[in-house]
Amino acid sequence: MSYKFLRFPNFRKKALTLSYDDGVVHDKRLLEIMTANGIKGTFNINSGNFAKEEGALRMTKEQAYELYTSYDCEVACHGEKHLSLSIVPTSQAVSDVINDRINLENMFGKIIRGMAYANGHYNDDAVDILDKCGIVYSRTCITTEKFDIPTDWLRLPTTCHHKNPRLFELLDEFLEDKQVKYYWANYNMPKLFYLWGHSYEFNNDDNWDIIEKFCEKAGGREDVWYATNIEIYDYVTAYDRLVFSAQGKSVYNPSSIDVYLDYFGKQVVAKAGKTVELE
Repeated sequence: MSYKFLRFPNFRKKALTLSYDDGVVHDKRLLEIMTANGIKGTFNINSGNFAKEEGALRMTKEQAYELYTSYDCEVACHGEKHLSLSIVPTSQAVSDVINDRINLENMFGKIIRGMAYANGHYNDDAVDILDKCGIVYSRTCITTEKFDIPTDWLRLPTTCHHKNPRLFELLDEFLEDKQVKYYWANYNMPKLFYLWGHSYEFNNDDNWDIIEKFCEKAGGREDVWYATNIEIYDYVTAYDRLVFSAQGKSVYNPSSIDVYLDYFGKQVVAKAGKTVELE
């Protein structure tokens, strides 16, 4: 389905999300910065690699639970033992994914459906394993420097890593509003900025100012929807499920999520479970 008509909640054309890995102690500072600017994201953690006691780079299980339940964020899988799924035997790959999902669900009392590939390693077999294990999206380390709406959720690319030298150039491009006369112009497409990394990198590189500046500039805007990875997945797939009539005069939304549309210049809310007229 074309995403030309897709608008994010409240008819926003832009969405932004972050994805950070490994469940390290520096996630606390990152979450504080994100929250102060109204930005949301996803934290991908390895349930088999928690520290045994406080003071290590990785958090203890108790620290992780307290941190991630104290903020409005998503917890997702990163492999129980952080295995490279395209390298290890299939049985180990299956175990690393499903055990991580089970452990995190038991730990947080929520259904976990997202993931980021450990070490960025994946192949077609790994994608098949995730699908069978109930994972609906998985982030790669591929960067596009674009803002396209994802179409292959189990091979999910990103806009860029926070070390990208074009980070703020890309952010300016994302935030820019261009008014065009014709509906079919590309500027009418919705945009998603997807940033990823590891919070310990800010500490190692002594450059917390980068993410502080990014969040200050990107956050607090009425025209941007700030969401977790799974919220964006659920919303876009709800749009994908819309059923348009043959003449394009009405649309049925079979999902449980209200979907916002800009249908040839007309703003329409396709209410959950309802059919709405487009003309």
